[in-house]
Amino acid sequence: MAQVPQTFFDALAVRTWCGLALETLGRAREEIDAINVYPVADGDTGTNLYLTVESAVAAVEAVFAGYAARSGPEGPTLADAAGAMAHGALIGARGNSGTILAQLLRGMSQVLADHETGHAEGKTAHADGQGLRLALRHAADSARQAVAHPVEGTVLTVASAAADAADAACGAESDCGTVARAAYEGARAALAATPGQLPVLERAGVVDAGGRGLVAVLGALVETFTGGRPRDRAATVTAGASRVGEDAGPHGECADTAAAAGQDGPAFEVIYLLEAEDRAVARLRERLDALGDSLVVVGGDGLWNVHVHVDDAGAAVEAGIEAGRPYRIRITHFGAGDVHTTGAERPSRERAQRAVVAVVPGEGLAGLYAEAGATTVLARPGEPPASGELVQAVRRAHAREVVLLPNDAELRHTAAAAAEQARTEGIRVALIPTRSAVQGIAALAVHEPERRFDEDVVSMTSAAGATRYAEVTVAEREAWTMAGICQAGDVLGLIDGDVAVIGSDVTATARSVLDRMLAAGGEMVTLVLGDQAPATIAEHLESRVREGYLAVDTVVYRGGRQGAVLLIGVE
Repeated sequence: MAQVPQTFFDALAVRTWCGLALETLGRAREEIDAINVYPVADGDTGTNLYLTVESAVAAVEAVFAGYAARSGPEGPTLADAAGAMAHGALIGARGNSGTILAQLLRGMSQVLADHETGHAEGKTAHADGQGLRLALRHAADSARQAVAHPVEGTVLTVASAAADAADAACGAESDCGTVARAAYEGARAALAATPGQLPVLERAGVVDAGGRGLVAVLGALVETFTGGRPRDRAATVTAGASRVGEDAGPHGECADTAAAAGQDGPAFEVIYLLEAEDRAVARLRERLDALGDSLVVVGGDGLWNVHVHVDDAGAAVEAGIEAGRPYRIRITHFGAGDVHTTGAERPSRERAQRAVVAVVPGEGLAGLYAEAGATTVLARPGEPPASGELVQAVRRAHAREVVLLPNDAELRHTAAAAAEQARTEGIRVALIPTRSAVQGIAALAVHEPERRFDEDVVSMTSAAGATRYAEVTVAEREAWTMAGICQAGDVLGLIDGDVAVIGSDVTATARSVLDRMLAAGGEMVTLVLGDQAPATIAEHLESRVREGYLAVDTVVYRGGRQGAVLLIGVE
C-alpha cells in the first residue's frame, strides 16, 4: 500500500520517515551485513544501522505518546520530534556507521528545528524544501567533522553527494519531495562510485555498506514526501563482480570478502555514551586518536557517543573517565567471532548449551550479573532497551538455549518480541517475566546450566515468583497514587509496583516498606543501593532486620545509577 505523502517536514513527517526507514533497513539488513568489509569485515553494518534507527523510532513514539496522554488538541512540534529522533539515535547508535548516522540525524534536527514556519496562524510547525536542503547540508558537514580522519568512498562521501544534489535541485519553489528525490539520486550515484575510491571495496567487489544503508534511509525520506517507494536500484556489487554472500558464513561474508581487505587493525571496538563538557571532549578526541583508529565522536549539549577501534580497550575507557562520566560501555574483541580486515577467515566459536540474558538498571548490578555468568543489557533511567538490542544480546550470548530476564514489567512485551525473533534464528528462548532486578537475582541464584532446560526454567521462574519486590524513589511531580496524593520531592515506597508509602525521609520510608514486606514472612532480604542512597541506609536496614526478624538474612549490593534510590527484594 502506498504511503500517504507528507507535504511539509513537520513532526508527523519525522515520525513517518523514522518508521519507513526502520522498515527499509529491516528489508536490507542482511544484504548490507553481507557487503560489510570496511573499516572492519565484521558483517554487522546493516544490523547496527537498524538498531540505531530503532532507538530513534522509540524516542519519537514516546514523544507522540506523551502528547496523546495529555488529551489535548496539540501535538509535538517539529523541534520536539526531530530532537527526539536525534537523541534516540545518539543513545542507541551502534558501530561505526550507526554512530555516523546518529550525527547525520542530529545535524538535520538542528536545522529543522530552526526552520519551523506557520506559527503565526496556529498551524503545525514545519520546514519546507529549502529547510530540508539546508538540513541535509548541515548533516553531511557535521558528520564529516565528527570523524577524526574522514575517508572517501564511505558513508561520508554518500552523505556529501546527497547534500550536493539537494543544493543543485532546490529552487525557490522546490518542495520537500523534489529535494528528497534529488538527494536520494545523488546518494545512489555516489554509492555506485565508492569501489573506485576505496581499494578494499574494489577488491571485494562491493559498494560501501554504510553508504548503502544511507541510501536506504534516504529512500524512506522520498517515500515520506511522495507516497511512493523509489525503485531500489542501489547496487551492492560492482559490475562483473560475484555476488557477496552466496557462499556466506554465519554473518554473511564469504572468506574471500574478508581476505580482500588485506590490512591489519586494532583488536577492540570500544563504544560508550559520555556525559562531558565540550572542552573535555576536545581533549578526549586527541587522546583517543593517538590510541587507535576509526574514531567517531558525535553528540553535544553534554551527551556524546564515542566510538573507536583500539588495542588497549582499558585506556580508551580511562580516557572517557578523565573526560566525564562514561556509561553503556560496550567492548567487542574482533578476534572473538569478528574479523578485522586481516585476510583470515572468521574464526568459529562453538555455541554454549545455555546462557542467561538479563536487563539490569545500573552498572553495579551489571557487574554482579556478569560475575554470575549472565549476558547483560544496561537500561538507563528513561532509556529502556529496544527489542533489537535484546536480540543482539541473545546473539552475543552465543548459546543454543537462552533464558531471558527483562527485570521490568514494562519490558515484558519488548522482551517477548525479542524472544520471538531469536526463535526464528533457531535459538531456544524462555522468557521469565521478572518485574524487578531483585527477582532476576533470585532466578539467577538457582540457575543450573547442567539441568534440563525446562527444569531450569521452572526452578528460576519459581524463585522469581517467590520474591516480592519494592523500590524507594523520589516523586518528580504531583500525582495521585494508591497511598494518596504525592508532591514533587516526596519519597515514595512502591511494593510490587504500587505506591504503598509516601514519606519525607528516605531511610524512614525504606524501613516502613521493609516492615510491610516482612510482615508476611521471609527468609532473605536483598538490598540494592542506588548512587543517591544515604550512606547509612544499608547499616540501618540490616540492623532493623537483625533485631526485628529472627532467622532472616540480608545481602547488600551497590547498583550505581539505577534510577531508584533503593531496590528491595524479600524471598
